[in-house]
Amino acid sequence: MFQKLVAIEPVGLIPSAEAKLHQYAKEVIMYNDIPSGDTEIIARIGDADAVLLSYTSRINRAVLEKCPNIKYVGMCCSLYSPESANVDINCANELGITVTGIRDYGDEGVVEYVVSELVRCLHGFEQEPWDGMPREITGLKVGIVGLGKSGGMIGDAMKFFGAEVSYFARNEKSDAKEKGYHFLPLSELLSQSEVVFCCLNKNTVLLHDLEFNHLGNKKILFNTGLSPAWDEAPFIEWLNGNNLCFCDTLGALGNADLLTHPNVRCIQVSTGRTRQAFDRLSEKVLANISEYNRR
Repeated sequence: MFQKLVAIEPVGLIPSAEAKLHQYAKEVIMYNDIPSGDTEIIARIGDADAVLLSYTSRINRAVLEKCPNIKYVGMCCSLYSPESANVDINCANELGITVTGIRDYGDEGVVEYVVSELVRCLHGFEQEPWDGMPREITGLKVGIVGLGKSGGMIGDAMKFFGAEVSYFARNEKSDAKEKGYHFLPLSELLSQSEVVFCCLNKNTVLLHDLEFNHLGNKKILFNTGLSPAWDEAPFIEWLNGNNLCFCDTLGALGNADLLTHPNVRCIQVSTGRTRQAFDRLSEKVLANISEYNRR
């Protein structure tokens, strides 16, 4: 059992889950605003041996070294790799601190978002139809860059509506092959697809000058990640053609100046943060804490 558990910022737990935290710590402190920086984070953690945070703050080496009592850090957000995490996991490992994160809690909302926006674009609901006349997803050539959980779910949704699905990933996936998805090199996927979905981990950039040349003109690009999947200069040049880019958040777009670009559609809402997503997040955060306390 922890002596003191501190959530340094709002972490998205539902009230019943917050109440259950008291089963795992003698003292629980929940902050309802985002700390301004390292100094405030260090002050909030103090002598706590357990810390929770979401995706809006960072716990770096300086914080970890100033808070020697920390034994456990629970990321109430996605953890895919040390490189993409907002906690210095390498430093935590050096100091013997356990870091946990969660996955696959907001994907359903993201899938609904991309289907909704694509249908509206193709059919011309409250806008001009993409091809000049209403069109279905049926027969659409779709490419998915990154076939993880969310990318796979988007692929399944596109297939349900009759699209031809191709994907690029580190390696070919047998289950995707069984579904009839085509594994292609990135250059071929970009050139052959009419709509491309980038479903990559945070801070993963795969679209550079050459890739935008392959992507070409009259294309639709969705970025469902937490950060841009591209280098900005060639992206802006590509945007200035007859193309469209959809992102749900400014973090995914990367540059606030692009919000007013006529070829950008950014609703500035995290579509994965639904009622059901908070339920799933809460269950997984508590499960991680419970597993740690059983050790």
